[in-house]
Amino acid sequence: MDDDKIVEKCHNISSVDGRYYKNVKKLTDYFSEAALIYYRCKVEIEYLIYLIKFLKIDITFNNNTQYSFEQKLRHLYTSIDNESILAIKKIEAKTNHDVKAVEIYLRHKLTDYKMEHLLEYIHFGLTSQDVNSTSYILSMKQANQVVILPELTILKLQLIEKCKQWGDIAMITKTHGQPASPSILGKEIYVFVDRLNKQMNTLINYQYTTKFGGAIGNFNSHKIAFPDYDWIKFGNDFIESMELKRNQFTTQIDIYDNYAELFDNLKRISTILVDFARDIWIYISNNYLVQKCVKDEVGSSTMPHKINPINFENAEGNLMLAINMMEFLSRKLPISRLQRDLTDSTVLRNIGMVFSYLLIGIKSLQNGLKTIDANRLIIQQELRNNEIVLAEAVQSILRRERIPNSYNMIKNLSRNNQTFSINFVVEKLQQYECIKNHINKDKIIKEINDLRVEKYIGVMPLIH
Repeated sequence: MDDDKIVEKCHNISSVDGRYYKNVKKLTDYFSEAALIYYRCKVEIEYLIYLIKFLKIDITFNNNTQYSFEQKLRHLYTSIDNESILAIKKIEAKTNHDVKAVEIYLRHKLTDYKMEHLLEYIHFGLTSQDVNSTSYILSMKQANQVVILPELTILKLQLIEKCKQWGDIAMITKTHGQPASPSILGKEIYVFVDRLNKQMNTLINYQYTTKFGGAIGNFNSHKIAFPDYDWIKFGNDFIESMELKRNQFTTQIDIYDNYAELFDNLKRISTILVDFARDIWIYISNNYLVQKCVKDEVGSSTMPHKINPINFENAEGNLMLAINMMEFLSRKLPISRLQRDLTDSTVLRNIGMVFSYLLIGIKSLQNGLKTIDANRLIIQQELRNNEIVLAEAVQSILRRERIPNSYNMIKNLSRNNQTFSINFVVEKLQQYECIKNHINKDKIIKEINDLRVEKYIGVMPLIH
């Protein structure tokens, strides 16, 4: 980035368009004002093409074929550039209506193309929200498919690689912040992989739907102008041609339950990632994980030794912003006065911020995972210093052998006892009559004596 660009970014109000722009630049193709103009033009033109074919309007003029005719029309949105955007924004400055500005711009272009007889079919029977709803849902669908899911896949593959690297590291777990039964570090990371897989599959299979049906969703204008046509089938087929599904019952605006469903799915993904970021932060704090030292980076302006887990903290902060905005959008959008009010319009303009905070969080986690490794020595030391977690194993063996009151027996030996060890337990157990007189006494004592905390890891599916 050149010097002027660096300074320019410093004047942006939002950190998304300033500090973090390099992380979210790909989203400008879907959520910028220019992108929204592109999607609106695309919906208007694709609708025009579909309507003309549906009504069997003759387009064989000026040596047009159906193919060349559609090519010319599609060129109106595929060729959108800064000059086109400026022209539309200038029209909007006069009309104070963004969708009408797009319609007027396209009318001018049709005139330039000598297609004046088609002018009245541009935006025919539509309301702004037919265009906007279809544009927004298309932008979210494509952003998820092209940006969010691929970035999540990269992150998931990084996690799987860490699971494999750390698949042989037994560790003490912590429940309620206290030492608990041992596990494998790789497995504990794979918990997040498994959770992500489920939510990513939901996102992959999500059915993107939209409102499309005129002023109040009933095709009133279409029906009065052309009463002999099946406009419901037309609407359904057209929206399917856009690789979407049409919501059958709506008011002037979309029902937005579909948006809430999508945001709730993305919120669950974000929540999983926050949970992961916090766990990694704690593992780093406890020295289970170590961070690579980057020579020129500074961790503190006053403490030279600091290497802070900034990537995981950054991820948590941005993901929490995304979650809060998603929760708001899921609550607000489905609520509108009667057949519509305008509150959805201003709120929808912030969808790009939601995806941006989510993407920043994902990118931060990707960067953070590149900087950490397992501190095997510390993990092993803490494991060996916590033989007390074998209390569960001992009482399970005793209960299998039907030793009465096994749980309380081991509870009395283990709680508040800082010198707990297998040798100590064996010594004490051999003093109990129920053990001394047990038919399997030798087997029980040997089995308990052979317990090793690093081997007490249970069973788990293969990590793949």
